[in-house]
Amino acid sequence: MSRRPVGLLLLSGGQSRRMGEAKHALPHPAGGSWGGRLVQVFEIVFPCAPVQVLGEPLPDRPDLPVLEDPREGPARALGVWAAREAPAVRRWWVVACDQVRWTPDALAAWAQRAEAADPGAAHWVAARHGGRLQPLGGWIAAALRPAIAAATPRSLTALLESLPHLVLPCDGPEWQDVDTPEERRDFEDEG
Repeated sequence: MSRRPVGLLLLSGGQSRRMGEAKHALPHPAGGSWGGRLVQVFEIVFPCAPVQVLGEPLPDRPDLPVLEDPREGPARALGVWAAREAPAVRRWWVVACDQVRWTPDALAAWAQRAEAADPGAAHWVAARHGGRLQPLGGWIAAALRPAIAAATPRSLTALLESLPHLVLPCDGPEWQDVDTPEERRDFEDEG
């Protein structure tokens, strides 16, 4: 079986406590839902690549396969995902629905940087933005799935650090999460 270069794992199962409503279903200024927009960006850059949703189905993309999120945080969700069967790809772009500023150009450039930094697809390639580690939005090598499935760390940072990983400095706006109603207003005002 040949491997495709990449797949998308979209995390849509967060509790959205600070936002007050499900982020994945919020309307994106560019059209569709926040989650649907991230899928659209991915599909522009990687047509016909596999997409999996981990959490809740997207209102504008009911055709996508949805895996159940145990609702115990993203590290535990990734462990459950990694223990299941998945399409054969070299690496997965693992992104959360609150990373809504991604554009096709930004994603294409990030994919090229990850490939150049990790040509053997053996690491979790994460970003450091504004001095902060950003595991989500990163590229997880498919070869790490068994280790993720067996991992015990409960925090996403601890999970990342328990695995072979690379951290690249990044400065684009796509790394800014939108977690609060105030940040949502700021994001919507940008458009």
